Amino acid sequence: MSKAIIGRKAGMTQIFAEDGKVIPVTVIEAGPCPVVQVKTEETDGYTALKLGFGEAKEKDLTKPDLGQFKKAGVKPCKVLKEVRLDSVEGYTVGSEVKADVFAAGDRVDASGVSKGHGFTGVIKKWNQHRLKETHGVGPVHREPGSMGSISDPSRVFKHKHLAGQWGVENVTVLNLEVVRVDTARNAILVRGAIPGPRGSIVTLRTSVKHSK
Repeated sequence: MSKAIIGRKAGMTQIFAEDGKVIPVTVIEAGPCPVVQVKTEETDGYTALKLGFGEAKEKDLTKPDLGQFKKAGVKPCKVLKEVRLDSVEGYTVGSEVKADVFAAGDRVDASGVSKGHGFTGVIKKWNQHRLKETHGVGPVHREPGSMGSISDPSRVFKHKHLAGQWGVENVTVLNLEVVRVDTARNAILVRGAIPGPRGSIVTLRTSVKHSK
């Protein structure tokens, strides 16, 4: 049965395993997430949960979002997100999904919005080399280089690595391991790094590519 929860990335740290090895982990403040809506095959054609996260004031929400919370009898939340599950048995509107929905050893997929780096050149964005620091190459040594032939095809091919916006993209890291769950602090410790800066919103769900 698949599970999911919304959380906030608190940052990275390290813990020690029983054999003394250091494990780099990302700390996620996971939940509690009230269930705002339960979608089923009979009513919606698929199964999913609409979860909220983080308290919000009514004046900061739009009327459609506020109406959903009032209909469910749930306090307004800053984040309202739908997560698809293979089964929604046991979930009811108004109930809460907490950090203990996952346990140590579970495999999860972490989704978030990557850090924004603004408009960057090809060296920072695509890890290209500088041009030669010799006469006749300048005056710019960090440019992308040749754009291609002049007469044929007389255009720049698609997907050529050029300067541009970098970051602020939806990124999912697959098959991460849950190392520890702290129910008292609503914290889930996941091995390795996950997308996004500190304080960003992260979604954890049961891994779709679990490796044995």
